[in-house]
Amino acid sequence: MSKPSAAAAVILSFAFVAVPLAQEHHLGTVRMKNSCSTLVQDQFERGMALLHSFEFGPAIETFTATTKADSSCAMAYWGIAMARWTNPFAAMVRTPAQLQAGLEAITAGEKAGAWTVRENEYVAAAKNLFADYQTKDQPTRLAAYEKAMAALAAKYPDDIEATIFWALSLAAAAPPTDKTYANQLKAAALLEKLLPQNTNHPGITHYIIHSYDTPALADRAVAAARRYSTIAPDSAHALHMPSHTFTRVGAWEDSITSNTASAEAARKANNVGETLHATDYLAYAYLQTGQDAKVQAIMKQLPAMAAQFDPTKIEGAASGAGGTFAIAAIPARWALEHRDWKAASALAAPATTRYPYTEAMTHFAKALGASHANALADARNAIAAMDAISKNLAQAGEMYWSSQVAIQKDGAAAWVLLAEGKSAEAVAGMRAVAAREDATDKSPVTPGPLAPARELLADMLLDLKQPADALAEYRAVLKKEPNRFRAIYGAAKAAAASGDKAAAHGYYQQLVTMCAKGDQPGRAELVEARRALSAR
Repeated sequence: MSKPSAAAAVILSFAFVAVPLAQEHHLGTVRMKNSCSTLVQDQFERGMALLHSFEFGPAIETFTATTKADSSCAMAYWGIAMARWTNPFAAMVRTPAQLQAGLEAITAGEKAGAWTVRENEYVAAAKNLFADYQTKDQPTRLAAYEKAMAALAAKYPDDIEATIFWALSLAAAAPPTDKTYANQLKAAALLEKLLPQNTNHPGITHYIIHSYDTPALADRAVAAARRYSTIAPDSAHALHMPSHTFTRVGAWEDSITSNTASAEAARKANNVGETLHATDYLAYAYLQTGQDAKVQAIMKQLPAMAAQFDPTKIEGAASGAGGTFAIAAIPARWALEHRDWKAASALAAPATTRYPYTEAMTHFAKALGASHANALADARNAIAAMDAISKNLAQAGEMYWSSQVAIQKDGAAAWVLLAEGKSAEAVAGMRAVAAREDATDKSPVTPGPLAPARELLADMLLDLKQPADALAEYRAVLKKEPNRFRAIYGAAKAAAASGDKAAAHGYYQQLVTMCAKGDQPGRAELVEARRALSAR
């Protein structure tokens, strides 16, 4: 496509590499030099703000409208491709259809022919995510994209967007087993350097939260978490994202406030996936604070939300996988958080989805429930189903989820061994599973494991009358999962059984204080805690 002359460009009101007019949105402020028509600058900036808050469906719509108003706006096609990639932190292999759609947007951007070398380099960098997807695996393409963005950021140090997207690529590509957190720390350092001069930029704050979204680093993200929702209050994901940090540090009331607002905003936007995702985090926080009636209300609403959910639709950060995950996780969480083994074993057989690791959660809960009920044939059937899912995920290249399902499968198998009277083997197996789970990080799709492996190990040790060992494991859980209801209660029980009355009192007090807004009289554990405190 040939470009008009310079004189014609002036007549058409094109801005070659000029800084777009600053436009304040309820999505934050994004300024990015580009050669698109000045007539589409506000629209392009809105698309960028949506992209930075992972509002992918609206971003695609906005960038598409930009290309219709200015078909030579190569960066709008780039924006469509980046939105087609969807959540960079989603630990899943993209489908051929998704990759082809992204590649088509990149091709359109190449045909549009940006007016600047820099913009062409943005398009070329993004192409690494999609090109040759039939022959190059996703990790290879991600590595090539990160390398290209590093080069772009180095070449154009005054282009903050290049640095931001490089930081994002670093954090998203971080290996889940790297406990040095090298990528995340490097990404956060890049972003925090930009923050003082760009306090209203949605992406900088958003990606700081993601960079620190791990137990060892989460306290560093608290300031960003408290800021992000004020930057982009029109984004359901921006309202939700702070709860990643609040969950990591056990700030349950903050998480409840965050996810209540997010779910409401998502409902208003008809974003069912984001509604479900926020609701899963909300249910988890309610469960930790003993607000069980509110969780029951959520579960009553869940079938209607599931019926409205289209997992093939690109909406926001939780499109497809996030919504599907929540539908399976919430009822399984309820059963396992309450140690209601009958309810766990009676969970409905999971529906087949594009995300089989979500199906595995139901099998996991059923296996634990059945093993505790001594229905060992049922437990073994659920374990066999998880084994098949794990192997199929590995064959599909979904190595992260394959390993997570394998951890669940082996944890359930340890409880079958215990039911069979093989105590030593059961404890050894559960210890190995806990170590494997500790060696990796959770996906952002979930607020936490349905039942942490180390917590299950502690439960097993307590059942086997080894309270001192159990207490050590519960304390290890609480370092990783602060203010977790079951771990606090377990620690209180273990401390009491060990003869450490002071520690038991402290844990019971912590539980009662944490559940100040809980149901009355509430769970049996809370009744027990109050009785223990009053008897002292």
